[in-house]
Amino acid sequence: MNIYTFCIIGVFLISTICGLVFIPIILNFCKKRRLYDIPNERKVHHNAVPRLGGISFMPSMFISFAIALAFLNSSEQLITVNLWSFYFLISILLIYCMGIIDDVLGLTPLTKFIVQIIAACILPLSGLYINNLYGFMGIYEIPYIVGFPLTVLAIVFIDNAMNLIDGIDGLAASLAIIALIGFLYIFVTQGVWSYSILIAGLIGVLVSFLYFNLFGEVEKNRKIFMGDSGSLTIGFILGFLCIKYSMDNVLVMSDHKFSFIMAFTLLIVPMFDVVRVFLVRIYHHKSPFTADKNHIHHKFMKAGCSQHKTLVMILMLAVFYIFLNHYLLCVLSNTIVFVVDVVIYIGLNLILNYFIKKKEHMAALAN
Repeated sequence: MNIYTFCIIGVFLISTICGLVFIPIILNFCKKRRLYDIPNERKVHHNAVPRLGGISFMPSMFISFAIALAFLNSSEQLITVNLWSFYFLISILLIYCMGIIDDVLGLTPLTKFIVQIIAACILPLSGLYINNLYGFMGIYEIPYIVGFPLTVLAIVFIDNAMNLIDGIDGLAASLAIIALIGFLYIFVTQGVWSYSILIAGLIGVLVSFLYFNLFGEVEKNRKIFMGDSGSLTIGFILGFLCIKYSMDNVLVMSDHKFSFIMAFTLLIVPMFDVVRVFLVRIYHHKSPFTADKNHIHHKFMKAGCSQHKTLVMILMLAVFYIFLNHYLLCVLSNTIVFVVDVVIYIGLNLILNYFIKKKEHMAALAN
């Protein structure tokens, strides 16, 4: 075990402990200030639950990261922190603060969207942007003038996809952990240790959050939601990691064997879900931003699955896509793999529609 591997494990454990310490403090604060996520017709939960769990994410991640940096510095090991890292810190703090304000005071969707765009623009201004599609749709290198807006679009899209998938206990956090493990593997194999350590810190606090989110009891004030401060923060970080891996830069990563498609595969379920939901709303002449109960987790539950079964099914789908694309990208082009992914997702939704209609028909006969 080299020193960096030791740091990754240590950071994970420290961040997990930080989460286990911070979240009960946040729960008590929410109870005192009566900061709850109130149930309504669009939400699955039936009890008022504190919604500020995401506040614990950034402190836990950065405290553990700072300890790792101090340890490596004392061991005379170098960790590269470049201009991209500085710009990323500014942008993620902007998103994190916006999420907290939204959870506590409330912000309009337009305000949040504008802040997301501003934060996303900071990254390509630092020189980090999508500059190659590696043959996807026949496109390879792309100029900065195209890569800039494409990068902003991708980050804002992923950020909102993670926010919108956060509809049942454990779903957003679990999907994020799966994606982060994938990025951790990618960056470790590439020797990008600074981001590997940072990712391990985020995984750690998400594990501790899941403990309270999935197993905490409302009656004992031990259940919590991540809120926008959590879902928007992890969504932005995941968007940043996608862009960082996707950018063709041999000085950072020399091996792009699976190109950017594999990076986005790690987030394929929330991304496909938000596209499908928006298309369905437009088809029914509704605003794509109109809230409803038509996300993939809603469909699994309408088909007869419990919350926990729905969670397991969606996580299995995410893992299935990762292994499928990892294999297919070895033998097929990016474009064909993408088409296969879309066909599979459409097929899954058609199957769910069949079971939903069957259940509704049986309920009608029973009445």
